[in-house]
Amino acid sequence: MFRSPFRMFCVAAATIAVSLSVYAAVHSASRNPLDYEIHDMNRPMAPVVTPGTFSENCKPPSDAIVLFDGSNLDMWNGKWDVKDGYVKVIPKSGDLVTKQAFGDCQLHIEWSADPDSKGNAQHKSNSGVFLMKIYEIQVLDTYKNENKTYADGQAGSIYGQYPPLANPARPAGDWNAYDIIFHRPHFDQNGKCVKPATATVFFNGVLVQDNEAIIGPTSHAKRTDYKAHPDKLPLKLQDHRDDPIRYRNIWIRPLD
Repeated sequence: MFRSPFRMFCVAAATIAVSLSVYAAVHSASRNPLDYEIHDMNRPMAPVVTPGTFSENCKPPSDAIVLFDGSNLDMWNGKWDVKDGYVKVIPKSGDLVTKQAFGDCQLHIEWSADPDSKGNAQHKSNSGVFLMKIYEIQVLDTYKNENKTYADGQAGSIYGQYPPLANPARPAGDWNAYDIIFHRPHFDQNGKCVKPATATVFFNGVLVQDNEAIIGPTSHAKRTDYKAHPDKLPLKLQDHRDDPIRYRNIWIRPLD
């Protein structure tokens, strides 16, 4: 059947327009952190989506720095427990911090919430991936939004600032993956921030943070201003009040 090229163009254009309008609606509805009080329970939760298939035992790129391959913590300072190819927080042991410092980077990290956790809200397998030890991408059991908490504290959020665009979390006990593109902030000679840090985050292959400008260091229940710091600082995995959490397959590619 003959289809007019003009008609086909119009259909394609209309489809693109609808897709863009949906994206714009989701992306702009509640993205400005300053439009809400921090940890505002009235802020809309991210819509639940079912992620695609997950490839286990995926190999890092040839130029990646492997931070954890399941065998030891030689690249880290900390005393977490290594077993069965993953590392698990030991209660009251403190955070896990890389020996090496990083600035702009691409980070891959996999995590699993504890299916036996008795906590709720912000005490259900809570942890965090702290870029430069300062800027947190939240880790939390928020499968299907069943664990009620504040939107800017969901898994995949830039904690206290940007909720994720979607919630593709897998159930506790299954493995999740973050792929993060991070660019550090820039400061002038007087210590003023002239270019904020930015983060793009894929959560189980789903875009949940789209080059968002981080408004300052992570802090609980308050917003803090930038303070000048070195161009490179370590990566930190959080021990959050002894919440059970597991990590594996961690690698990083410096981009600076």
